[in-house]
Amino acid sequence: MSSALHFFAIHALDGRAAQDELNTFLAQHRVLTIEKQWLAAGLDSHWVVCVAVANGPGALPDAARVTGGKPGRPARVDYREVLSPADFAVFASLRSLRQQLGEREGVPPYVLFTNEQLAAMARQRPGSAAALRAIDGVGEARAGKYGAPFLAAIASAVAEQTS
Repeated sequence: MSSALHFFAIHALDGRAAQDELNTFLAQHRVLTIEKQWLAAGLDSHWVVCVAVANGPGALPDAARVTGGKPGRPARVDYREVLSPADFAVFASLRSLRQQLGEREGVPPYVLFTNEQLAAMARQRPGSAAALRAIDGVGEARAGKYGAPFLAAIASAVAEQTS
């Protein structure tokens, strides 16, 4: 999957238009990462925001986005529409596991894996830690800490579907 970087400056004194532009942009793209930095420059102080978005075949189709979310927030993805029924069953199982582990650790579920990472797992069905690390945003730390239960859940869901 290829990605592109986009940069925004949001001025401290009059940043509403730039903020609206950024929010509109975020709602229309599959965001991979966001980095922000405060630039202290007196009356010209502002936030500099770098957004990496997915390009090409890895990007979600516009039809997969659902409108009606909160203003200024990215549109929500309906994974029932994006994933095949078999992949959605795996996704739902992984989402349930993520919720349980997040509650047990006292952290929000997205800290473990994002919905997009769960969807990638459901599509690709990695069978090893190395294959799990190949998913965008899943590094050594996440794979080491959470990989085993997620790989087991994927294997279990695949076994159920083939029996």
